[in-house]
This record gives sequence, C-alpha cells and structure tokens, in this order.
Amino acid sequence: MSTRRPVDAVGVGREFGFSSLVVDRERLIAYAAASGDHNRIHWDEAFARSVGLPDVIAHGMWTMGAAIDLVCRWAGDPTAVVDYRTKFTAPVVVPYDTDVRVEVRGLVKSLAEDDPAGPRAVVELIVTCGGEQALTRAQATVLLARAGEEVADFDA
Repeated sequence: MSTRRPVDAVGVGREFGFSSLVVDRERLIAYAAASGDHNRIHWDEAFARSVGLPDVIAHGMWTMGAAIDLVCRWAGDPTAVVDYRTKFTAPVVVPYDTDVRVEVRGLVKSLAEDDPAGPRAVVELIVTCGGEQALTRAQATVLLARAGEEVADFDA
C-alpha cells in the first residue's frame, strides 16, 4: 500500500492546506543550534540594524524548511517530494517581544500523469508574513501514487 497521494485526488489549480507557523526568538536560537548558522543578524538586534535590517530576521532556510512541511503532509510521504526550490523575497522580521506568523498555502500548478517514472505534480507554495510575500517561486515536485494503486486514506 502506498502512502503517497493518489494521482486521481490531484487537480491542476486546486488549492490545498494552510499552515500558520509561529516564529519567535526561541525558535531562531534552536534553529541556529541545529543548523550551525549563528550569524548575528538572527539574534542581535543592534547588529541587525547596523547592517540595514529593521530587526533580527529568521533564517531563510528555516522559512523554506518550515514551508515545505505543508507539502510533505499533503503528499502523504515526505520522500515523495523530489525537488524544491524558491527565492527569498522579503526577510521574516522577528521582534524581541512579538511572535511572528508565517502563513503557507499550496496550489497544484501542473500534473504529469503519464510520466514514465510515475505520476507527479508540481505545486506552488504561497508563503507570506505580515501580509507580505516571504518566498517567491516556491515550487516542489511531488511523486504521486499511480491510478488504481492501493493507497492510504487522503482528504480530497
């Protein structure tokens, strides 16, 4: 039985999912420890402002990684995501005393049902923070379960 989303449950132009992710200073510190990226723009307000930023900003890779979680859950199997790329449009500013929310929605851009390697979909992520687009051209390619293949239950 496949855990991947079945091809017949995917339609071009169909929106899917919504995530509202909280990012705060504690999360930035945890991400810095896990990633090894201890750049001061991610934790030192005075330094961030001295280099022209409005305040401390979230790591771009954190934003990118947090956003793809929506696709992994939609796909049903994180290994079904075989490509992911984006451009960083605007920094996610994280003030000291305020939680910030990054919001993510998904949209199916194209579908290749007859690909010899198996059906696949290209999905776009709409990633915003405070009403501004944080990522652009955020697209992932997702392998799907073939038509007729036994699959786990999915929401349409």
